[in-house]
Amino acid sequence: HFFLTADIISTVEFNHTGELLATGDKGGRVVIFQREPESKNEPYNQGEYNVYSTFQSHEPEFDYLKSLEIEEKINKIKWLPQQNAAHSLLSTNDKTIKLWKVTERDKRPEGYNLKDEEGKLKDLSTVTSLQVPVLKPMDLMVEVTPRRIFANGHTYHVNSISVNSDCETYMSADDLRINLWHLAITDRSFNGEDEEEEDELGESTQHTVLPDSQDLFITLIEIPSQPNEAGEGTSDIVDIKPANMEDLTEVITASEFHPHHCNLFVYSSSKGSLRLCDMRASALCDKHSKLFEEPEDPSNRSFFSEIISSVSDVKFSHSGRYMLTRDYLTVKVWDLNMETKPIETYQVHDYLRSKLCSLYENDCIFDKFECAWNGSDSVIMTGAYNNFFRMFDRNTKRDVTLEASRESSKPRAILKPRRVCVGGKRRKDDISVDSLDFTKKILHTAWHPTENIIAIAATNNLYIFQDKVNSEMH
Repeated sequence: HFFLTADIISTVEFNHTGELLATGDKGGRVVIFQREPESKNEPYNQGEYNVYSTFQSHEPEFDYLKSLEIEEKINKIKWLPQQNAAHSLLSTNDKTIKLWKVTERDKRPEGYNLKDEEGKLKDLSTVTSLQVPVLKPMDLMVEVTPRRIFANGHTYHVNSISVNSDCETYMSADDLRINLWHLAITDRSFNGEDEEEEDELGESTQHTVLPDSQDLFITLIEIPSQPNEAGEGTSDIVDIKPANMEDLTEVITASEFHPHHCNLFVYSSSKGSLRLCDMRASALCDKHSKLFEEPEDPSNRSFFSEIISSVSDVKFSHSGRYMLTRDYLTVKVWDLNMETKPIETYQVHDYLRSKLCSLYENDCIFDKFECAWNGSDSVIMTGAYNNFFRMFDRNTKRDVTLEASRESSKPRAILKPRRVCVGGKRRKDDISVDSLDFTKKILHTAWHPTENIIAIAATNNLYIFQDKVNSEMH
């Protein structure tokens, strides 16, 4: 199927209630889906997700002095907990993070005394009487307004953002630094000054009218940055940049705040380690509180060991007790109380171990797969190739391979488990490892916070699957 590169989905995120689902793409757009209320006529037919709003979050930028293009691609989206009728989300490309406010309007004021119907000022001599303006119903309109723009905080590519449980701060991570920002202050990340800057961005509101109402060979590209007025650049809570860049051995790959303790956060590295940091210990968290690292099995040592051990994603469990990490071939569950090794390791696609050379040659070995917990932390999910995605039940130790494709995903159809055959006898529906399509990859996935509803991004298609009613998840 022909599609534009700009349409490729680059991130997927449910909000805290699961009623809204946001996707970002390589074209800098954000599409928000809203779950329709359940029908009274069909109580077993759970609400479907329909487009709620679409807006352009980022535009491409170009630095003419360095001949460097800053892509508009949305790297991450994070929802803020809802405080009032409006929704808020953060979106980021490689350099700039933006805070967006999403509001609804279904009434418009009429009957101004000093303005006519088109909003132009009347001649005051013609105003002979006063009237009380009234609100009249109108078609539901969704307004998306940029509230803050957090710029100039990163020299390298932003790979993750995470909102703190205090609902006041968030952090953003690039290859070498992690910044702590206050949601109300845009001109700087964490430091000791008290300047504040409000962005006048009201004129750029976007409307949607709804109908019917690489790690072994690390290459870092420096992004041009202007120093802030608040000081030289920005301060940070983690800085692993060596004095001499030739001494660089690892980079930060992902980071996340603890879901309950606002002082704790974790970041992963290209060497496969996790560092848990406590902001109570020091303002600059270069010294971690805990280091989670699994010793390498010497028998599995190869040229590709360092590349495939790089952690591409880390997620705290909803309970806050565990961490889930994804590297190229496995997903691992870590207990915060045990640093020496993971308590669970699941093979995602071990049949690719013999294909690493060709995967290195076509750059697939550098693909960054995400991982997700279900609402009760009992099942984990992550993507693979050939539009396959994997689920692992932590209690029963059962696992399943499912496919997100137009052929297998007719509405209301039940997904059939898929099997990859390595060699020897092959069953009827098995697929050979040699016939896997490595251009079709499930990198981005999300799980509804409380229900068995999952969102899968397959290139330029978004698939939403839900558990069968009154049945257990396989």
